[in-house]
Amino acid sequence: MPSGTHLTRRLIQLYAGLALYGASSALLLRSGLGLEPWNVLHEGIAEKTGLTIGVVSIIVGALVLLLWIPLKQKPGLGTVSNVFAVGLAMDGTLALVPDAQGWPLRVSALVGGILLNGVATGLYISAKFGPGPRDGLMTGLNHATGWSIRLSRTCVEIAVVATGFLLGGTVGVGTVLYALAIGPLAQFFLRFFAIPDPQSGSRVVAGSPRKRAILRS
Repeated sequence: MPSGTHLTRRLIQLYAGLALYGASSALLLRSGLGLEPWNVLHEGIAEKTGLTIGVVSIIVGALVLLLWIPLKQKPGLGTVSNVFAVGLAMDGTLALVPDAQGWPLRVSALVGGILLNGVATGLYISAKFGPGPRDGLMTGLNHATGWSIRLSRTCVEIAVVATGFLLGGTVGVGTVLYALAIGPLAQFFLRFFAIPDPQSGSRVVAGSPRKRAILRS
């Protein structure tokens, strides 16, 4: 694959993935059945401040990115783009999609949101422009403290869910289902959307356990 085409595909996957990630989060919100951990926090802050959840996502993402400095993490294009693109896409989708009414639509929005989130995660991580700010926080804690990625992730996400819930964020069956499903889904779509290396033709998307652990499993 020519280098120019390779870069173009990576950029398309990055921004398509980030846009779909925001849209998937909006579907989960419209289902009313529970949000992914960080959006529980974002919704709780939005309830207290009157800001849109997308704007809160951008602000929180920027603040988390500042935590990369003492953790000595280096952001990439995908990291910075993640801060803005996901929040904008989420607010845009919420402006177009009304609340789901009735159990069939609510369940459809939940399942569709989780599946779309898996697709989105596979797309933007496979583009290999750097992890999102929240994912980088996990790997940064791993490097700084020696905690495992799983422990770092668990501690952070328990804290954000608990804080978000106390602020009024939605925790429900969707939160649990998301936690159980997103790891396998993301791993599948990471392989599905893997971009072959232009020199070797390899489709490897994660060369070490540490990189694989970035996934929202």
